[in-house]
Amino acid sequence: MSGMFDDHMPERVAHTERFWQAVIDGKIKIIASDVLKGEVDDAPEHVQIFFENLPESHIERIVLSEEAKELAEQYIDKNVIGKSSLTDCRHIAIATITKADAVVSWNCDDMVNPNRIPKYNDVNKQQGYQKIEILTPNQLMEVHHAET
Repeated sequence: MSGMFDDHMPERVAHTERFWQAVIDGKIKIIASDVLKGEVDDAPEHVQIFFENLPESHIERIVLSEEAKELAEQYIDKNVIGKSSLTDCRHIAIATITKADAVVSWNCDDMVNPNRIPKYNDVNKQQGYQKIEILTPNQLMEVHHAET
């Protein structure tokens, strides 16, 4: 969501706006966990207002389960990423367990990282889960556009 308000990277703003417009138009449905809600609650007021104004019919609300907590811990235990990235791990675990099509983020250090994505998916496979796509908004919109 922060990409919408990034004054230093106008191309990132444009890609993020395109993604959120697809959500508003009902072309993409998002999964919003209580983990995301906590991040939004800590965000600047304009981000909170934007999130609150998204159509409820295009959001699936999810609560962080014990299963997702355990999978997130596995990412850390298997050295995919450090403990300081637990929240990111929880986003990925929730998406994996709920069988989301993708995790969408601009966090290219911890999440949309070509060196880490296969490691997240190795843990998923070891734990009996399917592969999860982890993409930037731009990457998702390229895939989404190709499918429509």
